[in-house]
Formats: sequence, C-alpha cells, structure tokens
Amino acid sequence: MPTIQLLSQRLSSYLDPEQIAQVRRAYYYAEQAHDGQRRKSGEPYVTHPLAVASILSEMNMDHQSLMAAMLHDVIEDTHVSTEGLHSQFGDAVTGIVDGVSKLTHLNFETKAEAQAENFQKMMMAMAEDIRVILVKLGDRLHNMRTLGVMPPAKQRRIARETLDIYAPIASRLGMHDIHIELEDLAFRAYYPMRYKMIGKAVANARGNRKDMLERIEKTITELLHQQGFSFTISGRQKHLYSIYRKMVAQRKSFNEIMDVFAFRIVTDKIDTCYRILGAVHNQYKPVPGRFKDYIAIPKANGYQSLHTDLFGARDISIEIQIRTEEMDGIANQGIASHSSYKGSKEGSKRIEHSYNRARQWVQGLIEMQKKTDSSIDFIESVKIDLFPDEVYIFTPKGRIFELPKGATPIDFAYAVHTDIGNSCVSCRINRRLAPLGTPLESGQTVEIITTPSAQPNMAWLNFVVTSKARSNIRHFLKHKQHEESVSLGRRMLNQFLAGLGSSIEEIQPLQLTHYLQESNLNTLDELLMEIGLGHRMAYLVAQRLQPDDNPEQAGTNQEYSLSISGREGLVLSYARCCHPIPGDHILGHISSGRGIVVHRDDCRNTHDFRDDPKKCFHLTWDKHLDEDFSVALKIELVAQRGIIATLATKISEAGGNIQRIDIDEKEARISTVHLDLQVRDRIHLARIIKRVRGIKSVSRILRC
Repeated sequence: MPTIQLLSQRLSSYLDPEQIAQVRRAYYYAEQAHDGQRRKSGEPYVTHPLAVASILSEMNMDHQSLMAAMLHDVIEDTHVSTEGLHSQFGDAVTGIVDGVSKLTHLNFETKAEAQAENFQKMMMAMAEDIRVILVKLGDRLHNMRTLGVMPPAKQRRIARETLDIYAPIASRLGMHDIHIELEDLAFRAYYPMRYKMIGKAVANARGNRKDMLERIEKTITELLHQQGFSFTISGRQKHLYSIYRKMVAQRKSFNEIMDVFAFRIVTDKIDTCYRILGAVHNQYKPVPGRFKDYIAIPKANGYQSLHTDLFGARDISIEIQIRTEEMDGIANQGIASHSSYKGSKEGSKRIEHSYNRARQWVQGLIEMQKKTDSSIDFIESVKIDLFPDEVYIFTPKGRIFELPKGATPIDFAYAVHTDIGNSCVSCRINRRLAPLGTPLESGQTVEIITTPSAQPNMAWLNFVVTSKARSNIRHFLKHKQHEESVSLGRRMLNQFLAGLGSSIEEIQPLQLTHYLQESNLNTLDELLMEIGLGHRMAYLVAQRLQPDDNPEQAGTNQEYSLSISGREGLVLSYARCCHPIPGDHILGHISSGRGIVVHRDDCRNTHDFRDDPKKCFHLTWDKHLDEDFSVALKIELVAQRGIIATLATKISEAGGNIQRIDIDEKEARISTVHLDLQVRDRIHLARIIKRVRGIKSVSRILRC
C-alpha cells in the first residue's frame, strides 16, 4: 500500500522539492475532503487517489498531473466545488480534475446514449489537455487492480468497458505497459475460467521449454558480445489476453501460439539496431515476410522498433524486437514520456514526435465528432479507429500514409484531404487503374483521380474502414440530402398550393408561423425538408396553409403534376418493381424517409394507394434529361453456342449497357435470359428490342 512518504521519496528522483510539496498539499486536501468515506474494500477512500498518483509517478509524470490524480474525485464525490478547487490549485490542475470528473459516469450501467455522450465529453477534455486521459487511465488501472470486491455482474460490465475503450486508448497513445495490464486484468474479470486455464498452460509451456529458451538467449548474447555490441536482452513474455485473442482470431491451438519464443534487444543507437539485425539474420534464417521496420516507418502511436521472426533449433520460431533505449521508453510509456511533463527544455525529437501524433489523433476525433449525426455513431467510429492494424501507402511523390488493414483508395483519399475524398472518381494502384473498393497492401503507391463535379457515393459506406472516411461521407450525404429534400419539398408544396390558387410566397406570415409552432418546427426550410423526405404530406400542409379566402379550391390539386429531372438525388428513387424510364406514364408514391418513389402508371404495386392524394400524385418527365435509367427485360430463346455473346453484341450496337445477366433453363433447348440494362428512354429501349428480335433464336421479349 503506497503512502505519501513513499511517494515523496520516489518523486524526489525527478521533481523539485517545491513541486513535491505541492503534490503533498494536494494529498492532504484530498484526505480532508474524503474524510469518512471508504471504498468497497473498507479502506479509507483517499488510498485510491494516492494509488493513482503512484501509478503516474512510475511514468515520471509532472507535478500538476500528480496533483490532479490526488484530487480527481473531490468534485464528484465531495462537497468541494470547481470554484473552490480553482482558488486552491489554479487553472491547470482544476482543468484536469474537471475533465476527469466528467468521465465518471462512463460505464455500461448507464444507457448507451448516456455512455456515448460521456465519451464525447472525454474527447473534448482530451483536446483541451491530453493529461486528462492519462489521469483517467491511472484511475481505471487502480480500479481494475481492486475489482475483486465488486459483484460479479459489475466486474463483467467494467471489464467489457475496459477492453472496448480504455485498453485500446492506452495502446493508441503508445502506453504499452498500462495497455497490457488493463487487458489482462479485464480478461481475468470477464472470462475468469479461460484466464485461469491459459495461465496454467503458459506456466507449463515455459517450464517445459525453459532450457531451450535459455540456450537460445545465451547463443544470441554470445554472438552479439563477440561483435562488440552494447545491449541488453530479455525474454518477452506474451500476455494472456494476447494469446487468447490470437487463438480465437487465427483459430489456432494453444501450442501453435506458444511455439514462438520472443526476445527484446535494447541498444544505444539506431545504427546499432540495424547492425544487430544483420548479425541475428546471419546466425538464424529469417522467416520470409515477417520482417517489419517500424523505425523507418513508425506505428500510428509513435512506436518504433525492428521486428523479425527467425527459424531456431528444431524449427522453433524466434521473434526478435530490436530498439534503442529511448524507443523502449516510448514503447512502454507512450505520450507519458513527453518532455513537457518533465520540465526538460530540450526534449527528445522522437518523444516530441510521438506526442504530436497523439495530439493529431485526438484532434482528428474532435473533427469526426463534429461530422457525426449522433453520439452513438461517434463512439462506434472511435471503436473502429482504436484497433488499427496498419498498412503503409505511398503517394506518387513518396509521402507515406498509415491506414488500417483493409483500407481502400477511398480511405486513402480522405486521409490525404477531405476535398480529395469528396471529389474522387477513380484511382491508380502502382500506376494501374483499379476499383475504388480494392483493399490496399503495404508498399503500394496510390494516385487518386478527382474531378470537381464528383460527389461521394452512398455505396462507399459498404467498404470504407476508416472513421474519417465514414464520417465525412455521411456528413456530405446528410448535407446533400438536406439541400435536395428542401428543394423537392418546395416544388411539391408549390404544386399543391397551385391547385388551391396560391403559392409559398403568398402564404400569410401569421398562418405560417402558427403552423410551424403547432408542428414544433423552427423554419420554413425545416417544413420543406419534412415534406421532401416524405415525413409530412404536401397535400395536407397545403390545405392547412391555403389562404382563408380560397377554401373552395381544395381538391383541385390532382389536376397538376410534378416534373422530375432525375437530378433530385437522394430524395427521389425509382421503383425496382417496374423500372420506370423517360417516356413511361409515371406517378409518385410518397414514402416516409425516402421522399418520392417513382412507379410506372400501370405498376401493379400502386393499386393500393394510387387513388389516395395524400400518398400518390402524377409525375411528368422533364424535357431535358441527360442520364441513363435501368430497365429489366426477360428474353426467351433457343439455347445454342454463342447466343449470349450475340445478344450482348446486339445490345451494345444499339447503345445499351448490360448491368446484370441471369439465365434460367426451362427445357433442354429453351432458356430464359433476365437482363438489367441502362437506356436513355422508351425510344432507345424500342431500338434495342428491335435489334434483339432480329436474332433468329429469340422467341419472345418481355419488359418486367
């Protein structure tokens, strides 16, 4: 159990006496504020903040962080106010404490919405001072160490939250030691039997192969000493949750996972790292494809090291990590190594780089938060972002971008710049044209081709993997849908008002204001958007807004029709049951959330609502249409060699484009071909059908 005296002794190794005195003052203040309070274990409550401060001291955190750790629960759990704390300890400490206090309700006992809202607050607090999350991680680590006193159900909830949120954040910030301990503690609480069984298996495996492990270590040590290298070597033990996760993900047995022995070699300089790599490769044969140079290309959290797998004696795999002492410190402590927390005027460039990358990640989360529709979407996007397995992609000019495994050119385009992603139309991978949904691999060079008129496609959401791409696409589509729905709503309302001898411009302001208040809407644009999306019927709104002197004209709106141009975008769609094309007589069905669904006038699916003016109205095609429309054909023909190629040739000669083709065999010689085509209008379709009828083996053509 730590005491303030023991903590003071530890702090004397890197803090000034005056700073230590301030930490002690924060402790005594917390002790008085928590007087009479006890933890579930029965210990005085102040032992918890003292333990959190001790955890941070092991990372050589600055005195303000330690003071905030001592005080992190006083606002939430005592009568101390934010103002009172500020008067005693100033802006920086109070800001950290206030940021941590906002996070205390982030747990799985609350509703998902409340949890997500609190997570957003955490991101905002991190943006102000990243030390907020460091104190919170220390708080969570001590809570996990003492989780055994909680009821089993609560242990599982807290453990699940730790695995989902806090351990990944520690990993993303490069805090390896805390990340590993959080995962193992959460694993023990969430899967106690699996933890116990894997723990026993690991102990047995290491005991059985202890001699072999020592021989390998001795061989490597002697080899490097002979060549005059300065280094330390240690066996790197895999933690239990990592073993369990690999067994599940890779569907491997425990013995297959534990066949890999791991060593870490720490030396003085980068040059020595590469020389040691050459020496061990000369002694043991490297495993092809298993070498990774994270020194030249660091991980997203700033981690740097050389990784290689070697074939040892008896075909035992040996995993080697080679790094400098400074890299080892960053790997274990992450951004807690940042020199600004330690009072150093000349901080390491590498540590500074790690810190800046963490800041960029947090700022990226804040930008993403602004573009997500809800806190639930935000927290799901963050969870995706917290589990990166990076690939490294190059621009044509040699700039490197880190992306999660499975990322596509669309993800790459948004990583370069939001405007590049929004205007992307195609790409080249290693100078060859490739689909935008192609998963990227490390080392590839990607060139994004853009055009000013391009726009994000909703289908991109089916294959993008980065939270930045996903949130930007959704943001663009939402903004686009807003504009399109307002425009369509205006046209629809004007259509029905015209049937009443009025227009939007002629609506009396008082009538409009009264209707908006009744409908809980703030502006006319909100009303028009509701109409355009199909949430409100333009027919009924027009009747409510008609001038008082024109009531007798109600119902005449069916004489009018709305013209569509095909450019209405997300708020207008074409029914797949009848595939309407220009030249067809059409009507519109108002569908809530989808806007207008266009059907052919003779579509059987319109019988239930075609006579209801609240749900259906006539449409006409705009005279200036410049796009292709889908149509479905069913062709019965005599099967013969090359008939499908002949069919495709005839359609192509007529300017048609086949989107999909399916073949059903009715009898031995008779087949039915189902085609989805793109055509301009009915005249174009008639020309295609005429060409197809010219094929001798075609017996019948039907439009579906």
